[in-house]
Amino acid sequence: MREKTERIVREWGDACDAEVSIAVLGGAWKPSILSLLGEHEVLRFGELSRLLDEPTARVLTRQLRELEDDGLLIRTVYRQVPPKVEYRLSDLGRGAMPLVEALTDWGGRYAAHQRGELERLDTEPETLDAAVAR
Repeated sequence: MREKTERIVREWGDACDAEVSIAVLGGAWKPSILSLLGEHEVLRFGELSRLLDEPTARVLTRQLRELEDDGLLIRTVYRQVPPKVEYRLSDLGRGAMPLVEALTDWGGRYAAHQRGELERLDTEPETLDAAVAR
């Protein structure tokens, strides 16, 4: 477990379980990494990078290490040249998938709603101007 996660688990108590979830799953690429591993089961670093639309190697490495340290990923290193490293979900990682799927569903609904609002504003610019004038 990462030091940050351990501190949150020890100090925050049961009232902040949602914060524990956010601390473990929050990150630029973590939900996407978990989703891809849930879909593909096993992926190598380069495959993850391509499927995620090429985040920087440093950022992807950090996100993978955090997920591994928090027990959501299993990293397998094969001693060969060139080195081969595979990632897969652990039992904890598989247990997080319903939450990741719920976040994905909510995010899709939220984005659709916001797109509708933007389209409405684009088609009714005089309403916006009138509201600003008040």
